[in-house]
Amino acid sequence: MTERLFDGCRFVMTRRGVGMIQCKECELCEMSPDGKRVFKCDPFTNIKEPECIAKWQLIRLDMLVASYQGMLKWYGKLAPLQDKIFKYMQREIDDLDDADHWKLDTEDDEEQ
Repeated sequence: MTERLFDGCRFVMTRRGVGMIQCKECELCEMSPDGKRVFKCDPFTNIKEPECIAKWQLIRLDMLVASYQGMLKWYGKLAPLQDKIFKYMQREIDDLDDADHWKLDTEDDEEQ
């Protein structure tokens, strides 16, 4: 396995042919103390390879999905409270309608 520099990008020569460098081998990737990868690459300034943009998009998409799942979990916690509020409001509205029913109940009096 030999490493080659071509047009500013590092490629690794393997038995299968030319492959791109992995993120863990890039100088713009660091490991945090808790074992997570920290990427210092920015698609607008310092991308090493064209494939890095696709990887960067996947990372952002993964972050978006995680954020959406967190929001769904939060909505799941709020759903029972929202149901209770709707039931309470419906009961209050029904009580108000019943309280004002005598004012509007002229047809029933005429039939009797």
